[in-house]
Amino acid sequence: MLGGVYLAPAQAAQPSSNDFARGRILVMPRAGLPAQALANILSGVHGKGRKVGQSDLHVVDLPAGLSEADAVAQLKQNPHIQFAELDRKIRVNFTPNDPYLGSEWHLAKVNAAAAWDGSKGAGVTIAILDSGVDGSHPDLVPNLVAGYNSYDNNTNTADACGHGTAVAGTAAAAMNNGAGVAGIAGAAKIMPVRVAYFDTSYNECYAYYSTVANGLTWAADHGAKIANISYGGVASSSAITSAAQYMKSKGGLVFVSAGNNGTQDSTAPNASMIVVSASDQNDNLYSWSTYGSFVTLAAPGDVWTTSNGGGYQEWMGTSFSSPLAAGVGALVMAANPSLTPDSIQNILQSTALDLGAAGKDIYFGYGRVDAAGAVQAALSSKTTVDSTAPTASITAPTAGSTVSGVAPVSVSALDNVGVASVQLSVNGTVVATSTTAPFSFSWDTTGVTNGSATLVATAYDAAGNAGASAAVTVNVANASTLVVKDTTPPAVAIVNPVPGQVSGTVSINTNASDNNGSAGITQQIYVDGALKAKGTGATLSYSLNTRKLAIGTHTIQAVAKDAAGNTSSNTIQITR
Repeated sequence: MLGGVYLAPAQAAQPSSNDFARGRILVMPRAGLPAQALANILSGVHGKGRKVGQSDLHVVDLPAGLSEADAVAQLKQNPHIQFAELDRKIRVNFTPNDPYLGSEWHLAKVNAAAAWDGSKGAGVTIAILDSGVDGSHPDLVPNLVAGYNSYDNNTNTADACGHGTAVAGTAAAAMNNGAGVAGIAGAAKIMPVRVAYFDTSYNECYAYYSTVANGLTWAADHGAKIANISYGGVASSSAITSAAQYMKSKGGLVFVSAGNNGTQDSTAPNASMIVVSASDQNDNLYSWSTYGSFVTLAAPGDVWTTSNGGGYQEWMGTSFSSPLAAGVGALVMAANPSLTPDSIQNILQSTALDLGAAGKDIYFGYGRVDAAGAVQAALSSKTTVDSTAPTASITAPTAGSTVSGVAPVSVSALDNVGVASVQLSVNGTVVATSTTAPFSFSWDTTGVTNGSATLVATAYDAAGNAGASAAVTVNVANASTLVVKDTTPPAVAIVNPVPGQVSGTVSINTNASDNNGSAGITQQIYVDGALKAKGTGATLSYSLNTRKLAIGTHTIQAVAKDAAGNTSSNTIQITR
């Protein structure tokens, strides 16, 4: 600390690109893959999976001495694995600043005062995925809600490094309280989600892909509608992208910092995240700001904000341009709660001040955020009813082909706004639901009798419009077994959701198996005793809109019956 200005700590050598978590990797199976089938696949690399929240992402623990890179390479070759990646270590995106007293010039630059006439962010919760937040800071206490520590798997959200407190204040420090600073969305709530730890080797805070993806999933399940991640390399992670898409499916938006390398990044544009670069007082790009085609927006990267211990400091970096843009997103969301995440993003992009080359460019994306323009656009925006249905087509397997065992199914789905989910039906039974592009499934063909089976994929958009693919008929040919007398009931499990809190639309997925094969199994899904779905085979899926449930605890029950009439059930409880 020098004259009220934050100076970065002296650092040893930075971690290399090979610095990743030992003993674990990240894996996403295709939708519909039975739990036992996934366990069998993971056993091939001696791994054991742990489901991340209510998503389909899994952290896979590996035995000591096994090569994480080799495990990832092997799993990537499996057609039933959507992606596998190393659990890489990522660092915060702040940079040393110039030794002068900071001020909140960034608020005037984005026209905050005019924006506040229409919205201050009330009713929106912003998840700060960072090093924690100072829970006693007077400028943050009024806006804090309960959070989570995904690094230690507990509720300790105290700030381990100071970075998260500064980020939180940038987004939503309390306003109109006669002291300190004002966050851009000063009436929004702050949800501290600690994803990082203090690394004494580098004297700095670091997180992992797994802690960020886990924290983001938790935030989405617990009501956050805006999330900020001010760590480098986030946009290149398949696991974090999947978690960001999961939050978007719950009606939220994820903002991430571009980085502070001062070089061009080759990461491809990411439709699940809003990537923010850093601009200065003259609307030029800071020399240390990372840029590239993945940049969506720019925002001021020099802020005067809250600091750990109850004080205030100046901080610089894309770590702070990102929460500033996130706060503007919260203003827009609060101004017009009927807007979809895609509509909010379109407003932020269309109202941004176009800098650099005309249109979207690699330095500023669509331009520097304009809070006043964005809020005004939200207030004057009439809710446009989206009546255009998505289109879907099954690209594999092809009609007339023969399948057996667990068969990969690929679907192409398009929409004028965006595809929210795709359901796969076999002979009229919904067997799986995918919410992450590319939309792909693993269909357990043992769930139907040998012979012809008809597949249909149905794509849904956020407005509820549905478009079904042309039917594809294939030939199922599995080996048959003869059981003289069947007195053994089938086994049935609710794979998703897991017991606990849920929000938005939740995919209920069940798996069933039987000693006489799963082709003769009939499954039913009940919610609070009411039948919601039924079908035949090894898997069954139902999309539950939890917004229609009363606040409180609800019961999900799966019932399976085999061809001999043996019955079993499984029950879990969820909380809205």
